[in-house]
Formats: sequence, structure tokens, C-alpha cells
Amino acid sequence: MAGIVETEHWVESDAGRLHARSWASDAETSLPPIILFHDSLGCITLWRDFPEQLARSLGRQVIAYDRLGFGRSDARTDVLQQNFVALEAGQAVPLLCEKFSIREFVACGHSVGGGMAVETGASFGERCRAVITIAAQAFVEERTLQGIRVAQQEFRSAETFARLARYHGSKTDWVLRAWIDTWLAPERAEWSLDAALEKLHCPVLAIHGDRDEYGSEAHPRRIAAGHGSLHILPDTGHSPHRERPALVMKAIEDFLA
Repeated sequence: MAGIVETEHWVESDAGRLHARSWASDAETSLPPIILFHDSLGCITLWRDFPEQLARSLGRQVIAYDRLGFGRSDARTDVLQQNFVALEAGQAVPLLCEKFSIREFVACGHSVGGGMAVETGASFGERCRAVITIAAQAFVEERTLQGIRVAQQEFRSAETFARLARYHGSKTDWVLRAWIDTWLAPERAEWSLDAALEKLHCPVLAIHGDRDEYGSEAHPRRIAAGHGSLHILPDTGHSPHRERPALVMKAIEDFLA
């Protein structure tokens, strides 16, 4: 069986350096790689062994990166614009494609990263061969906002804050504000993925847990409608790839086959 080689990378941008990692089989493959987009409080490390398992099971290169301001990427002090989901596709993805010499790819994201995967698919046309969303939000739902309000209270605990700081260090305050303040802002209410979904022409797999505390099944249904497959996992919350890794891997394998 082919081994998996994990490699660390640094990607230069005008706003600062992005930390990235890749996982690839030591056997040659011509299959398009998978680019992973993390969630609102995420980073490469919080994907845990998911990227390696993807690379192993699919025989594809998998690339994950810390968005600017997260994980080991450089810090930022600005306030996120309300179009930050679309901006990520336009700003970070071209840099990744250049760094890794990528022509075609599969975009896969968790939570808000799923929205970034959709925006990437809409922006890159035929270069994006497929989009996979895991627990993504397609619009602003009261269930999403309520989940954020609950988390906001929980992060007032020094212990909970310290757990997140293990991954983001001195950037943790900014990471939390970028999530909570952006989503709870009144102007956020009008945001949706509808315009990107209209432009999206590649196949889509929308994976969602039936107990997701940050979004109902209306989100994956809207994402998958007219584009591809819907996969609802039973007894699963907001992190299907951690809660039901075998089921998520099987769904992705079948979809990309």
C-alpha cells in the first residue's frame, strides 16, 4: 500500500503569510487534488487526521491551509467584511493554485468553509471539478445565530477560551470576534450563497448532520438542489467528519468515484 507524505508549506500574500500542509500518496496520480476550507474557529490542526485519511482513501493530494488570522498563518487586525466568504475564494485560492501548481481541483469545506468551497466553485468554473460541503450554511438562519449566542456565553469561560487559544495563540480574540461579531451583525441577515449557487455548474455533495446546532437541513437542501447529492447523517451534530468519519469518508468516496 502506498504511503502518505505530509509536507508543510508557506504561501506568501500581500497581507501576510499563509500556513499550509499537503498530504499525498508516494504513488503518482493524475487526479485533481482536494483543497480544504476550515470552519469559523478552525485551522489545519483541527482537521485532525481527516486530510490524511482523505488522501489515503482517495489516492489524491489533499491541501489544507490556515486562513489569514487563524492557526499559524499571520495575524490580522481588520474587521471582516460581510462578503468575506466570497473574498476568500478570490484572494486565497489563486495563491494556493500558484503555490501547488494546481490546474483543476475539488473544493471541500466545513461550516463557513463549505460556503467558501461553493464560492470557489462558482468563481473557478471548469477548473473546480466538484464541491463538497460539510455542515455548511447557505443563508442566515435563526438556528445559526442562536448557536453562536450560546457559544459566545461559553467562551466567556477562561477554560473554554484557553482551549481555543491552543490553536490560535495571541490571535484568539480576533478569531472569536471575526466569528461572533460578523455573524451577529444586523447587516449579516441579507447574506446567502444564492448568487454563487446560480453560477455553480460542477457536481455538489452536501453532507449535514440531522442534529446540527448551527443549521437545519434547509441548508444542504438548498446547496444540493439542482447540483448533486444530499447526504443527511443520523444522530450527528455540526462536525460530521469528526463524529461520523467512516460515513463521511464513504459518502465522499462514492461521490468522487
